[in-house]
Formats: sequence, structure tokens, C-alpha cells
Amino acid sequence: MTFTKTQLALSIAAATLSIAIVAPQAQAASSALQVADEAAQKADALQLQMQQMADQMQAMQAELDRVKSASAKAADANVKVQELDQWMASVKHAPEATGPKDNLVAVRGGWEQLDHARGLGQSGGNLIDNANTSGGLLSDNSNATGFYIGGIFDFNVNNDLFGLWDETSFGIELGAEYSQFGQAKNILTSTPGITPANPVNPYQSLDSRLRLSVSPKIKFLHGSRLRPWLIPVGMDINILGVPSNAVSVLNTGMQFGGGLEYDLFRGIVLGTDVRYHYSTSRLDGTPTDGVSAGGYVGFKF
Repeated sequence: MTFTKTQLALSIAAATLSIAIVAPQAQAASSALQVADEAAQKADALQLQMQQMADQMQAMQAELDRVKSASAKAADANVKVQELDQWMASVKHAPEATGPKDNLVAVRGGWEQLDHARGLGQSGGNLIDNANTSGGLLSDNSNATGFYIGGIFDFNVNNDLFGLWDETSFGIELGAEYSQFGQAKNILTSTPGITPANPVNPYQSLDSRLRLSVSPKIKFLHGSRLRPWLIPVGMDINILGVPSNAVSVLNTGMQFGGGLEYDLFRGIVLGTDVRYHYSTSRLDGTPTDGVSAGGYVGFKF
């Protein structure tokens, strides 16, 4: 019995000792677990905060990039505005640029000589005898010399003769000229052999004519102030002021010519020309062939 009590006491003492030893270890383990859990929670919170800070940093970087881009665009726009202002200022103060002036409008006038007067045949002779063959029935004008006034318009096509000849211009000339060769009486007769001094119709008729022309024109020495030119062949339309014997008033013909012009000052041109007008047929006996010579004043544009 004593042994049993002794063993029981020893067992209780050993158990108490074991509890005393194990309890602090368990408590320590529990504390360690709690600390680890708190550390994990703090780590999670810190990671969350870091993620939030990273998101904020990205947002701030995006906003900064946007601000930089907007600033760069504004700077570019400002530079372009300044460049435009400078260009406008330079254009405003720069002298006016003038291109080459190759077209021409001109007024011209001069002297004209017909090959044959209206009231005379090709070999001359009596007015009455030649009235039906020389165009003298409606006018006995024997004056073959007259004057003309008119104008021309030169339209420049190119300055190298279609690539065949450098510094040689090709253009089209449109012309109109009024010619006058004096006054005369009509010699309309009712009795054969009546003299021109006593015509049945004593009215005066003015021998005037109008000529329209279209011609190719070749000008040499492009870029020079002095330029010769020629018309190889052009077309004429002759219109009579006094009708011919058959009351025809127009026919067609050709003209050939040449001249010289000088650019005097800032597109003001002085020129001179000689032309020959030829018709393949007469206006019912009225001759229109002849030569003209004169000058002109023109303006380039």
C-alpha cells in the first residue's frame, strides 16, 4: 500500500512536471502561430498597398505622358503658327513676282498698196471699157494706194517650236484691219458710150475694206528684247465696203509676212511688219491683192 501510494505520488509528480514542461512549449507554439498569422496579414496588406501604389504610379505616368503629348502638340502647333506668320510677313514684304509675258495685244496701222486699182483693169485703160472686168461698175476709183488701221492678238503656244527649235516661239495671230483707198463715183450706165463725167448715178462711194485674218506666227530669240518673226502662210477674209459687180462682199485669200518687234519697257512693245495679201480669185473682178507695211504698239500679258 505504501508502495502504491509512493508510485502514485511519483506519477503525479511526473505528470505535473511534464505539464509544467509542455505547457510553455505549447503556449510558445501558439504565440508563434499567432505572430506568423499577423505577419502574413501584414504582408498581404503591404502587398495590396504596393499594388495600389503601382496602379497609382501607372495612372500618374499615363497622365504625364498625356500631358507631354498635349504639350508637344501645342508646341508643334505654335511652331507652325510662327512659321505661317513668318511666311505671310515675307510674302507681304516681298516684291511682286512676275512671270514671263508671252501673249500680246497690239494696235497697228500703216500704208497699203493694191496690185491693181478697183476702177482699172490689169493693164489700165478706159473705165467704161473695163467696168465689167475690173470691178469698176460700182466704183470708178483708180487709186490703188491707201492706209489701214487695225489690231492683232498674239496667243503664245510654246517657246521651243514643239521641241524642234529652242528659244523659238510658236503662236497664233488673230487680226482685223480696216483699209481705205479714197472716194469715187459709181459708173452705172444706161446708154453705151456714156462718159464717166456724166454718170446716171452721181453718188460718191467710199472704197473701204475690212480684212480678218488667222495666221501661225513664229518668233525667234525667245527671252531677248529684240525679236524677229514671220508668218509662213495665213488665211485672210476680205470684205468689201462697196459690193462688187455681182454684189458679192467677201472672199478668202492668204497672207505672208514678217516683222521685227522690240520690248521697250515692262511689256510695252514697238514693232514693224510687212505683209503680202494674195487671193486665188477676185471678187467678181474686184482685185484684193496687195502689200501692206506699217508699225504697231503692243502690250504683253
